[in-house]
Amino acid sequence: MERRSLLASILIHAAALLLAAVIVAPIFWLFVMSISPAADLVARPLRWWPGTMDFSRYATLLSTIPNSAGANFVASLVNSILVAGMATVAAVVLAVPAGWAVSRTPSVGWSLSLVIATYMLPPVALAVPLYMALATFGLLNSVFGLALVYLTILAPFTTWLMKSGFDGIPREIEQAAMMDGASLLATLRIITLPLAMPIVATAALFAFLLGWDEFFYALLFTSDQRARTLTVAIADLAGGRVSDYGLIATAGVLAALPPVLVGLIMQRALISGLTSGGVKG
Repeated sequence: MERRSLLASILIHAAALLLAAVIVAPIFWLFVMSISPAADLVARPLRWWPGTMDFSRYATLLSTIPNSAGANFVASLVNSILVAGMATVAAVVLAVPAGWAVSRTPSVGWSLSLVIATYMLPPVALAVPLYMALATFGLLNSVFGLALVYLTILAPFTTWLMKSGFDGIPREIEQAAMMDGASLLATLRIITLPLAMPIVATAALFAFLLGWDEFFYALLFTSDQRARTLTVAIADLAGGRVSDYGLIATAGVLAALPPVLVGLIMQRALISGLTSGGVKG
């Protein structure tokens, strides 16, 4: 095995530490802002660490007192989890058979390309027809209606990812199973899907992150806490004449926790999915 020189190892570790610092530094500063007294946030010169740590903002945003800022924040957090979760599950359920069909039938690949082309349109171009459709079915300001809107965004993306994953699975494996008497559904369930699980996990994770971070449609199609998501709630915190930057930072820290936890749980599947197909057997 080729041995790496000491200088190369030092440069690689230095680059990794620099990358980690660039990624972690904004998150760390967000946390510092969330526990800093209001006076420290506007002090000159800037204080890199608060003299007194203040965790009261977390108690404020996680409060369950009716009609409080915390109750509204928690309701928005639950709405975001429901909307992103429902849209992700529906997108993966649709993407698995659609991605497999496009992968195994190249002649219909144009249909996926046509759907992906809709990403070239600005979101505002689709806002009016989507609004009219939701209004017609009484789904405005509804968690389910917003999840359907997110599904129109996530389904093409997850289908494209699944198609790429199925492309890396040899067709001969499926053909051998069918020659042994397995039906198409049995082949997909026993052979294809287990091999494609890494890319399924990858598609689900990215779909959840897209749904979690979406703001434009959530702002347009929701009006109160029945369906308002976390991104809109955080924007409302910053909408006044005088903003509590520490409270906004606290909301940012809390909003980052669910996707971080999901990413940590699915880390192994994500890495496996991103590298699947990179080595030929």
